[in-house]
Amino acid sequence: MKPSNLISLDQALASVLDQAQRLDAPESVDLFLADGRVLWADCISPLQVPPLDNSAMDGYALRLADVTAPGTVLPVSQRIPAGQVGTALLPGTAARIFTGAPVPPGADVVLMQEDCEALESGESGEGSGGDGVYGSVRINVLPKPGQHIRRAGEDIALGSRVLAAGTRLTPAALGLAASIGLAELPVSRKPRVALFSTGDELVLPGTVAPQDMRPGAIYNSNRYFLRALLLRLGCEVVDGGILPDHRAQTVQALRAAAQDCDLILTSAGVSVGEEDHVKPAVEQLGELGLWKIAMKPGKPFAYGKLRKEGGGFAHFMGLPGNPVSSFMTFLVLVRPFVLRLQGVQDVAPRTVEAVAHFDLPKADARREFLRVRHNAQGGLEIFTNQSSGVLTSAVWGDGVVDNPAQTPIARGDRVRFIPFSELL
Repeated sequence: MKPSNLISLDQALASVLDQAQRLDAPESVDLFLADGRVLWADCISPLQVPPLDNSAMDGYALRLADVTAPGTVLPVSQRIPAGQVGTALLPGTAARIFTGAPVPPGADVVLMQEDCEALESGESGEGSGGDGVYGSVRINVLPKPGQHIRRAGEDIALGSRVLAAGTRLTPAALGLAASIGLAELPVSRKPRVALFSTGDELVLPGTVAPQDMRPGAIYNSNRYFLRALLLRLGCEVVDGGILPDHRAQTVQALRAAAQDCDLILTSAGVSVGEEDHVKPAVEQLGELGLWKIAMKPGKPFAYGKLRKEGGGFAHFMGLPGNPVSSFMTFLVLVRPFVLRLQGVQDVAPRTVEAVAHFDLPKADARREFLRVRHNAQGGLEIFTNQSSGVLTSAVWGDGVVDNPAQTPIARGDRVRFIPFSELL
């Protein structure tokens, strides 16, 4: 059983998501700049796509009734490249047509050119004998009704919802918006996030050479991956630097950040040690809702609110200091919260079933997120050192096994795998 003073990850996630109301003040952005942003309102198509029946192949448009057997020869009465509209197809004739070109009225099938043989090819624009006929074509296969015709509106119907509000825009979504003539999209504004690290032991890379590091000092790795994760989620990041192990200075920095940020995110300082000042500072400036989660890695986690001068509040989330704990709590708690702030409703990562190629005989009392990767046989192998301080495991792996509490794993068991691609 999990310790009674811890709450489950599901409870913690539900609690923080209940507080994540969509930010106000949407903005309109150019389509070129909208990748990764979250759509504010539904996109309704003002047209149908394709606008007309068109050819899916380079070939010949004809009437099915005019081809009764392979070897039928038809005169070619017109030539229709993409971007031009032909005239009604005369009975007993074919139209030379190219991919994307509108199918002429009267034609009910398109045969690709590989199934035809051009005769008396005269595609220079001058008809044989000046009669406007572009040579002839021999039909070598019997066509099927509607073959190689893309119907008007088969992709997008007039008045249909093309993209739903709350959609996190992808390159394909941007192309879809462009296909209905949109040059800009209404999107949720970027959450403004103040990012702090805590601890006198932290040193920024580049400021002190490794050989000159003082005893007990460590480089601040959390700052870099947390900032990168926030940027990937479409946030505007305000780098607050390193908070010293000093209560008054911590209170001052958090108070200032709360005034113009939507979320304050810290790493370390939310445990129960005498030098962990973030938790009491948040309680002094507002309220702290929860801070012990039954997950491994990542037990120390805090959520709260900091009052703004003049009314309102900024959200607060405090992550543990160990790198892998900070990384994983961000992915399973902060990531869905930040997406919900922007209006995304479906924030749960997709899991897939996979086969364990490892043994985990000793189950933990907490829900575990095991760093794993696929091997050449298609199974999952586990990183040997699952310590919360070993960030190498997150680089080596291609995802995590979401393993329930008190659940040992034997080689060959089927487990829940979450690819990092679903979380980053």
